[in-house]
Order: sequence, then C-alpha cells, then structure tokens
Amino acid sequence: MTRIEQVEPSAWRGTIERALAGGERFAGAWATPRGPDLSWWALLVGPRGMRALSANAPGGAIDTIADLTPAADWDEREAHDLYGLRFTGHEPMRALVTHTNDPAQWMTPVHGDGVHQVAVGPIHAGVIESGHFRFHVVGERILAMDPRLFYKHRGLERAAEGLSPDQALPYVQRACAACAVANTVAYAQAVEDALGLRPNRDLRVARTVLLELERVYNHLHDIGAICAGVGFAPGSMVFAALKDRAQQTIAAAFGHRFLFGTIAIGTGAAALDATAADSLRALLRELRTEFVATWRELEFAGSFQARLGGVGVLGAEDAVRFGAVGPAARAAGLREDVRSRSPQLAYGAFEPAVLPTPAGPVGDVGARLRLRAVELDASFDLLNERLAQPLAHGVAVAENGPGAGGTRGSRVGAGRVESARGATACVVELTNGIVDRVHLRTGSYANWPALAHATAGNLLPDFPLINKSFELCYACVDR
Repeated sequence: MTRIEQVEPSAWRGTIERALAGGERFAGAWATPRGPDLSWWALLVGPRGMRALSANAPGGAIDTIADLTPAADWDEREAHDLYGLRFTGHEPMRALVTHTNDPAQWMTPVHGDGVHQVAVGPIHAGVIESGHFRFHVVGERILAMDPRLFYKHRGLERAAEGLSPDQALPYVQRACAACAVANTVAYAQAVEDALGLRPNRDLRVARTVLLELERVYNHLHDIGAICAGVGFAPGSMVFAALKDRAQQTIAAAFGHRFLFGTIAIGTGAAALDATAADSLRALLRELRTEFVATWRELEFAGSFQARLGGVGVLGAEDAVRFGAVGPAARAAGLREDVRSRSPQLAYGAFEPAVLPTPAGPVGDVGARLRLRAVELDASFDLLNERLAQPLAHGVAVAENGPGAGGTRGSRVGAGRVESARGATACVVELTNGIVDRVHLRTGSYANWPALAHATAGNLLPDFPLINKSFELCYACVDR
C-alpha cells in the first residue's frame, strides 16, 4: 500500500531533498483544500514503492521544490493558478492554467538582435485539441518555445468530488480517449489502494491485456504520425490503416474502439471466453505480421530515415531533470518503465525496452521512433502469451491488516501505470467511501516540459516532426 506521511511545513523542502538524494523520484504534486487551508502533497516513487508526503501550507505558502526537481515546475504553477498557493523561491511564477493577456506573465523572456516570435495555434489545421506554441526564433532557428495548453478546463476532477468511486470513474475515463484504459486502471488502483484491496491474478491479467491493446494501437498511430511529420505519405497512410485495424479488432472483442467501459473498481468489466480469446490472439498475430513487413520497408526508406537523426534531441541528463517518462525517456537511455515494477498487474519479470546497438539511445526523433517499434514487439509477445487462456473478470480482495477493505474514515490511495506515453499517476482521497479529491497526472502532462526543451536549437520547420515524435495528448491536461 502507498505510505502516507505528514511533514511539517518547515521541513518540506529538506524532506524532499533527502528523498531525491536517496534515489526516490518525483511523480507528481497536488493541492487539496482543507476548509480555509490548503494541503500540499507530493508523490514519490522508490525501491520500496510509493509514498505520498503531505504538508499544511500555513498562510497559503510553502517552499518550492522546483529547483530541486524541475519536474515539479508545472505542478507548482498549476496549484498557484487554481488554488492561489504560493511557493517561496519559485521565481518567476509564470502563469500556466490561467491565460493572462500579458505575454510577460507566461512566456520565457528572450532578447537579442534579430529575435522575433512566431505564434502557432491554438486553432490548428488538423483535427486536434487546442494548443498554442510561442516560438522565439532567429531566422528559422528556435531559441526557446513556450507551450500554452489548458484551453478547455473541463473540471473533471472537481466534478468527481462528492461521488462514489464507481460514479466518479467515467470522469477519469473521459480525460482522454486514447489513454482511457491507463487513466482508469490508475484510478481503480488508487481507490483499491485506499480501501486496502489488491487484484487477484485474473483481474491483473485482464487489466494487463487491456493496457497492452491500448499501447498497440497508440504506437501504430504514433509511428504513422512521425511519417506525417516529414511528409512521408506512404508510411503515414499504411500505419494509419494498421492503427484502424487494431481498433476494429479491439471493438470486435470488447465493444468499443477506445476500450471505454472495460475497467471497474474491485472487479473486472471485460472478459473473453476461450473462443473469443483465441480469435483475438489470431487477429493480433496477423496484425503483427503486417506491422513487421511494413516496418522493414520503413527502415529502408532512405529519404524518410535521413530526416530523423539529430532532430529534437532529449539527452539522458535532461530527461532526468525534466522528469520525462515513457518512450521519450527510454529513447534517451533511461531504463524507466512502470511495467517492470507493477505487482498489481501481470507483467512478470518485465524489462524496459532497450534500443539495439549500434542504434543506441541518442534521444532524437529516430530513437523515439525505433523505441516504439521495439515496444510493439514486446506488446505483441505479451498479448500472445496472456491470450493463450480465456480472460476472466477477476476481483480485488482485501489484504490482511486493520480496516482492509473497509470504507469508514479518511483514506488516501495512489495508482501508477505505464501508458503509451509514459507513467500516469492517480491519487484519490476518500472520506467514508466518497471521493473527496482525485488528481490525475498523465504521461503527457509529465512530458510537455521535456518536449519544449527538446525543441530548442532546432529549425522551426522541424517542430511538427519533433512534436509528433513525442505525440502527447492535449486533452490530458485539459482535465
């Protein structure tokens, strides 16, 4: 279970500093109103599992940790905008969620001879969510880029408050269609963690299959998106067709292209008998065969491959500093993958993907492309193994310990899964079985600052390619 620890406000910064020095990693932070006061939380991940630290913010202020772990920069800025929480030492506190009309309040100051700005969005030619990018450039060389998101603050987390965990689940599910399984599994894990429940083997296997099916269609889409980023239409169209075939296969098996309704709390919401599991397994084998053939053709498309090297580099040191997750982090050389330590799922002795030498991690567009191909192979292998048997619903059972499985009192639980874009964390606070607070921090949220950093130093026409190589969700931050 997630360990919950109360920290004195004066000891907040020092406690986080010691945790980071001891090998723990920052996994998100959030504010919780407590009557007229605010509590400030941080989720840390280490060899002993997860722990959530909480401190009161007397007078609405607490010390910043953004200089200790730049990954916390967005979390602090969001809490400042939404709750008025002040962070001592976080200067300047630039707006993130609040869209001020004063550019100086949200943009990076860039000055010098020949420096000018190029504004892109928030309305785009493609069918995507709203997102604005402000480029500071000299000629076509990007000096810095400020992303401006949060255009549609839908209030999903607030809408979930006061509901039962089951009633609140659809709000988390609809944060992003392409991450629906990852988000709801993280949420279900958080609720079960708060209630002292753990999934049995059948439930672990079913959720693992659903997560990997979501990864398959997302990775196929993302490879096609990179092809589109360089104008390589043959690759774009073929991988779009493969992604659509994957979603048709998913819909035939589970009734929904985005796997809505397949996750429940404390039990399974999706099952396959032996015939259906065998049919899905066969269709996935066919899809894999076509993927392998198409990928090989893409590897030998010289004009396409020539556009990928050295573009949008995110090095290992910067990936750690900005808290990058998922394929973006692993393509930079970090062996970080939540699946390798997921006792609530059925990944077994899973190892993070590693790019084969000599095409080792360099953190550029090409590395992020190849990393997804390697991960697709691993996903197809895992699905082929898990679908050799029928999928049962399964249940979450009470762990030993006082109050396990109960609903009375105040409880906090956390869940963390590896989405197609990286580590997604969800934290739930329950009081007498009712949701007091839910906070969702997706892989996309974690990676947007890393994308902005990887953009600097590149040519402006290369931004669409860099952006598509990360392929982050806009909707995940518009929650």
